[in-house]
Amino acid sequence: MDTTALEEQIAHLTRLVEDLSDVVARQDRDLTIAQRRIEMLMQREATREIEGGGTVPLGDERPPHW
Repeated sequence: MDTTALEEQIAHLTRLVEDLSDVVARQDRDLTIAQRRIEMLMQREATREIEGGGTVPLGDERPPHW
């Protein structure tokens, strides 16, 4: 391979790494937002359960119709 071909390949790979880095950064941001939303929803549901029935909800508790 000549120098020009190697430089082109390095430029292509550098661009690819930068693009992948942007994707990973965006996914990290989206995951952080999703985790916050899930936590808020879980807290909201726990508060609703406590206010509605006076008990702390248990994950393995069967629904009342069983």
